[in-house]
Amino acid sequence: MCQKYAFLRFLNYPIRKSFKRLPTTTEWARFRKYARRIRELIQYSTQKTPPLEVFSVIQLGTINEHLFPNLEILESRRIEEYFIPFIPLLLSPRTTNIALGFESNVPEATIASTITTLPTLCPNAQAISIGNLKTLPEDLNPIVVAAVSGMLLANRNTLQEFAIDFSLTKEISEVLYELPNLRSLSVVIGEKPSLPSLYLPNITELEIICDDEDGWLQLFHGATLGRLESVSLLPRYWPVGDFLGPFKRAALSSSIQNTLSKFYIFSLCSWNPNYSSLLPFTQLIDLEIESPCDDECSSTVDDDIVINLSRAMPKLKYLRLGDDPCRQPTTGVTAKGLMALARHCQDLSHLRIHFQVASLSVPLAGSGAAPNAESTVSWTNCALTDFEVGKIPVPEGSMLMVALTLLRIFPRLIVISGTDPGWAEVGGAMYHSKGIVDRSGKQRPRITTP
Repeated sequence: MCQKYAFLRFLNYPIRKSFKRLPTTTEWARFRKYARRIRELIQYSTQKTPPLEVFSVIQLGTINEHLFPNLEILESRRIEEYFIPFIPLLLSPRTTNIALGFESNVPEATIASTITTLPTLCPNAQAISIGNLKTLPEDLNPIVVAAVSGMLLANRNTLQEFAIDFSLTKEISEVLYELPNLRSLSVVIGEKPSLPSLYLPNITELEIICDDEDGWLQLFHGATLGRLESVSLLPRYWPVGDFLGPFKRAALSSSIQNTLSKFYIFSLCSWNPNYSSLLPFTQLIDLEIESPCDDECSSTVDDDIVINLSRAMPKLKYLRLGDDPCRQPTTGVTAKGLMALARHCQDLSHLRIHFQVASLSVPLAGSGAAPNAESTVSWTNCALTDFEVGKIPVPEGSMLMVALTLLRIFPRLIVISGTDPGWAEVGGAMYHSKGIVDRSGKQRPRITTP
């Protein structure tokens, strides 16, 4: 059994068999032998927590030493109130990564006391995540606010990663937004916030869950974000509206267009992004904008959009626009747009986009995608290996031509993810075509389906 679960096995044993005596010296010594080896402890639920008599035994056995003296990572996502006394026993000064999620029935005073103990128990904490406190700032218990603020101050010089899933108060944000060594931050921005700008010169990764249409933008105005590489935005309101335009204006004021390499938006509602707002971010390697196609296709991605993005972002490796391509897209990229991607983004390896498969079923020379003024840039070295085609069907009788066209545009393509049975025939045709064109190739194109 994996060592990180040995403790759970040890604790659960008295539940299955009556706890009639204390562990012998030999039994305890054996447990301590394995306990010193444990570096990571993950528990997704505390519903089977042993009775308090077990807690008392462990407490007696750890008077002079920590239960897990070398534990580095503790993750417990669904903490019940009766498990709270066990948490201090699990932590030690060697613990640097802590993720705690509390059930809704845990009193806020108990949560606050647990958070307050973290700096003492784990003075070298580098990553802390506090979850399941989905409360509006004005409803948040002042003792929880004080506990979080005090914990941040106490770990000010060691904390590198922090995540919290309730809307920040001004008191917490004033401390959080000035942590000198913070590298990764995940926060919730509530409605009509009044928060200071970010002063995080060493941060590289930022995730913002937005409850307000534009309140989160104030974080970027006048912000100091000299090393920011990744931004993830998760809007929870409806509709999304013009999300990218305001982001561009706010981001340019903090000069992150020179460092930003990963940009994600995960929207719960359909929307039509203004992709031109992203053109200044020329250093992007990973671009993903996900929004669902509900009753009908909502994608507006076409050749012009893809061509402009590929020209502006030659370093792209991952490009995913929209949700899984739907069965009847009202628009989509043609072979012309795919060729532009292959030409300008030589390192592109993963692609998910709405496209018109019919444009691949005719020879390139007659498809409107024939070589033109851009043909001085070759597409034969494009690194694309994974193509997510979603629910897009393959026209009957066109499997061979689609396979040949895809291989001409993306000669290294080996994985096609789709649900239509026609893609299996396309994959077979690609396999045989690669054997003819390149006898040294041994990787067979693979079709994956749900």
